[in-house]
Amino acid sequence: MARASSTAQNSTAVLGKGARLRGRIGGDGDLRVEGSISGDVAVKGQLVVVEGGEIVADVQAGSVIIEGSIEGDITATDAVAIRASARVTGALKGSSISIEEGASVSGSVEAAFELPPELGGKAGR
Repeated sequence: MARASSTAQNSTAVLGKGARLRGRIGGDGDLRVEGSISGDVAVKGQLVVVEGGEIVADVQAGSVIIEGSIEGDITATDAVAIRASARVTGALKGSSISIEEGASVSGSVEAAFELPPELGGKAGR
């Protein structure tokens, strides 16, 4: 079952453990995925896929934290954090991307970054 909770500053929708959603999901707030989604995901806030949660879809979000699995392209306006328990297949794009040791990642990575001065000090990809 999907459930939503609100705070004065933030709104988080939760797709609970054991729940399955087929189709598109989107919104202005945050989304926490404990179950599974098959379809496109677009949220303006933070997307968190907990361990055991899974998404088979392209994802667009403000920021993304992955502990479970995503099969699809991920585009974030801010950071993408891939935890050690994560399994990710697809292209990753964000302002910064961190991948913990032990995570399984298959795909391409695109992030803006600054090179150290000794390597030219210009933005790279």
